[in-house]
Amino acid sequence: MSEKKKGLKVYEGKIMRLFQKNNKKHYNFKQVSSALGVKDTQEKNHIIKTLKQLSIAKRIFQEKEGKYRFIENERFYEEGIIEITSSGNGYLLMSGKDIFIAKKNINKALNNDTVRVYVFKRRDRKDNIAGEVVEIIERAKNEYVGIIQKQKDFGFVLTRGPKMYTDVFISAKEMLKAKEGEKVVVRISEWPERAQSPFGEIIEVLGDPGDIDVEMHAILYDYGLPYSFSKKIIESAKKIDKSIREEEIFKRRDFRKEMTFTIDPITAKDFDDAISFKELNEEKFEVGIHIADVSYYVKEDTIIDEEAYKRATSVYLVDRVVPMLPEVLSNNLCSLRPNEEKYTFSAVFEIDKKGKIYSEWFGRTVIKSDHRFSYEEIQQVIETNKPKISKQTSLNSEAYSLSKKTFNAIIELNKIAKVLRNIRMDFGALTFDRVEVGFNFNEKKEPESIKLKKSKEANKLIEEFMLLANKKVATFINKQTKPFVYRVHDKPDSDKIKELKELVSTLGYKLETSDKELTSSLNKLLNDIKGKPEQNMIDTLSLRCMSKAVYTTNNIGHYGLAFDNYSHFTSPIRRYPDIITHRLLQHYLDGQKAVNKELLEEECIHSSYREQLATKAERDSIKYMQIKYMQNKIGSIHWGVITGVTERGLYVEINENKCEGMVSVKSIEGDQFFYDPTKHLLEGYVSGKRYKLGDPIEVIVKKADLVSRNLDFAIKII
Repeated sequence: MSEKKKGLKVYEGKIMRLFQKNNKKHYNFKQVSSALGVKDTQEKNHIIKTLKQLSIAKRIFQEKEGKYRFIENERFYEEGIIEITSSGNGYLLMSGKDIFIAKKNINKALNNDTVRVYVFKRRDRKDNIAGEVVEIIERAKNEYVGIIQKQKDFGFVLTRGPKMYTDVFISAKEMLKAKEGEKVVVRISEWPERAQSPFGEIIEVLGDPGDIDVEMHAILYDYGLPYSFSKKIIESAKKIDKSIREEEIFKRRDFRKEMTFTIDPITAKDFDDAISFKELNEEKFEVGIHIADVSYYVKEDTIIDEEAYKRATSVYLVDRVVPMLPEVLSNNLCSLRPNEEKYTFSAVFEIDKKGKIYSEWFGRTVIKSDHRFSYEEIQQVIETNKPKISKQTSLNSEAYSLSKKTFNAIIELNKIAKVLRNIRMDFGALTFDRVEVGFNFNEKKEPESIKLKKSKEANKLIEEFMLLANKKVATFINKQTKPFVYRVHDKPDSDKIKELKELVSTLGYKLETSDKELTSSLNKLLNDIKGKPEQNMIDTLSLRCMSKAVYTTNNIGHYGLAFDNYSHFTSPIRRYPDIITHRLLQHYLDGQKAVNKELLEEECIHSSYREQLATKAERDSIKYMQIKYMQNKIGSIHWGVITGVTERGLYVEINENKCEGMVSVKSIEGDQFFYDPTKHLLEGYVSGKRYKLGDPIEVIVKKADLVSRNLDFAIKII
């Protein structure tokens, strides 16, 4: 493009924004020049020519010679949320085809901002509909985390990242609030028209980069997630009546004499579900799924309820939990701790060994848990088929034996859980047995080693009965056709499924994509890859084909679980939708009229959004800790699998610890490589050497950068 054309293009966007913001005013070239601060004669000529071109293109209207005004034509405008890519370009996210926005046309919009975009008639080379941001309707956020860098009379907070293309300018006065190199939170206060960077003020100093507490707080800030409660909320929680009252027990079904226990992770502090078990005869049992009655303590329209709704979920970072409720509630009052009477909300079933349900009951109860078990303790009982817990497995580090009654309950519950799981599989449920990454920490809270956790029978025992309760509560309300909170999961994206089929075929696997065969074929694929180096990669690719599970009042069923009706009822300590479910269930059990569906849907949308933020924060914390762990592994050699191929290089996941890093294409020695996107591989021009998705590969750890959160690998040359 010639320098002359470049000059005209520079003013095109500025002029259009001026007219759009002042869409009722008329301007001549002198007024436009003045508004844009242009004084140079040559530049004014650029403006005159640009005005004529925009008039010819019918983007502005010339009412009389030299006088122009904005053309209001809504056909050419779209509003939505902009997503910034790592390249600096953006996309306006639409229900149909996303609108491509080149870097030069982003016009100070930031990631996830709500914007108004002028849509061009032309298309770019990739056949994307193109556009230009003409108005920022609402900022997604104004607070960013970065590292302070000082100059003599001013400074910057370095906030650049994959989706943030600018740093934030700070004045000399603001620089006094923090030391050079500290990690801070900066709030954008303004972005002057001619300024390249926004101006900001430092609102909090987090501390030194690399400190784990600082980094975890930074991750929470990045997603607008809180990490503490105000004194007012903590004091309000402390004032809640903690007594178990006889008049309240009288209103509830009493399970205090029934054998009841909890099964949770070793590190758990909040126990929000318990199971009771009673033999009715040789074939039938009464199984109660008892859930902490949080809604009894957290009343609507109180400050605790407002805060819980705002958070919507507990956030599980890799080394800590940021609870939805204050600790006095989450870990004490509501937690179903052993040998303490607790108010609960329960789903009680009469069920036989074949999983057939003869009766169901829902309502408020009171329980007294007899025992707190860990998953490891229950797993030992299941694997050994003996009522003994070893010293090594025991929660209190002392060997002990279970009573015959408790032992029999665990064995029978596990048998029923297996049956329920098989029934789900027969109906077309998907099973993702993904490996979870965990860490062992030293006294300084630094990762000493990585542990890979797999779901075992003890986990699945609890999972099946929680699924049963969630399903049956949703089915009970659905029959009444009243507004309710459903947890739904739509069918997978057909285009992504076709891409997955092509990908796995290059690795020697088959996938049938017809509606009738997809689920069974996908399950076969997931079963075939178990224990293989490529398992985690294919699991991840398969999950990316799936729609996101969300909360909504519009029940379309849950594809992944193969349930027509499903809700969240079993975790009100850590999920706000479960509190809503409890309130609605009791409301309808009391025979009350239907609630406002529109207001309920707003709560669902909010809860889904907050859940997605929490999930992203959790992933970021795992990624950070993996890089922290690999910092003292520079130069080490590992076998991995290629999990992604781009024109920039290869993504490789190490088999032994699931840490993922990148091999830059520039670092691959011996040849130049070109990227084939259809075959997902890099191929050498001269040697023909190929690196393709799913290939095993041996790599050397070259760099672990905590600031950029990147791991750099190099291929080991044999």
